[in-house]
Amino acid sequence: MKISKSRIDKAGRNLAYPGELTIESMELEEDFDDYRISHLEPLSSITLEIQGWLHGYGESYYIAQRVKRKPQIIRKLRRLSVRLTQLQDIGGCRIIVEKNEGVDRLIDFIKKNVENNASFELKRITDYREQGRDLTGYRSAHLLLQRDGRSIELQIRSRIQHYWSESIERTSVIYGQHLKEQEGDPIVINYFKHLSDIFYEIESGRDPSVQDKVKLDQMREQAQAIIYNADRNRIFDSAINEDVVRTLATTQGHEGSLTNWIMVFNWNSGEFVTWDIVGRNTESAKEKYTQYENQFSSASGFEVVMIGASDIATVRQTHSHYFGIEKFDDILENLDQSIIGFKTRWRVRKTRWF
Repeated sequence: MKISKSRIDKAGRNLAYPGELTIESMELEEDFDDYRISHLEPLSSITLEIQGWLHGYGESYYIAQRVKRKPQIIRKLRRLSVRLTQLQDIGGCRIIVEKNEGVDRLIDFIKKNVENNASFELKRITDYREQGRDLTGYRSAHLLLQRDGRSIELQIRSRIQHYWSESIERTSVIYGQHLKEQEGDPIVINYFKHLSDIFYEIESGRDPSVQDKVKLDQMREQAQAIIYNADRNRIFDSAINEDVVRTLATTQGHEGSLTNWIMVFNWNSGEFVTWDIVGRNTESAKEKYTQYENQFSSASGFEVVMIGASDIATVRQTHSHYFGIEKFDDILENLDQSIIGFKTRWRVRKTRWF
């Protein structure tokens, strides 16, 4: 049964500002679950279509998708004071390329393919790379796509822009503040902003000044002390979850297909709790997603996420903050070490997976 726009928005208000538990509130929660998972099929179709275009593209890339987590949706509804139907990133696809100029080439490539009878529309391009989206320094290009009445957000980033983004994601959870949403100590937020600005200068072919490097190192030391004191469970010292990658590799489909996994991550210990394969059937996917979200509460430090890719090794790159991308001292390090480590990792991983 199709849910009206007004009903979806009412479900969003019920989700963001819950009141007394009633039969109607339970029905509204069900409507939210239906609406969220209705993005899975158009999202998967778009991801597979773009993945098909990228065969023989000639440049290294990683591509994966996800259906937005309920806690993220709740925070966004509250922070932006918007309606649920106004959110355009419930279904999201992410492509990582090697360099910033590769982002421009890929945008042009996708635009040309969309013009040639794609099954979806390209509605808008929003580029946050030059100025940064906000005070945190977030950089990425966002393409708003639409298929079957659902909006899908495609993020295209360079490797170094993605490194920054995944670092701030992992730091946010350990720190206990949503840094991308400008929560937390300004010292920590300013460090990531300055780091992002310097990364952009380097990607643009300009060498940061000695003063900027010294300033960054001073900010790093201050931010490091704040975050390390907040990391009571020492998650930054936890090992990389490569065993999960090996296990999930046995469950993925054949090349050119798409496997969706639900993964449950425990930020109290820095480890995966469990994972499950999810098909493209919306009803079974909805049941599994809500089942795990109800069983593993975000308030208790768990994160339930649905991610799709043709190769689990791709997820290791596109959502690397779950896999222990760095130890604590490697993330909040000085600029020269950061760039050297970054270049080394990319040389090792310079592989096109599809």
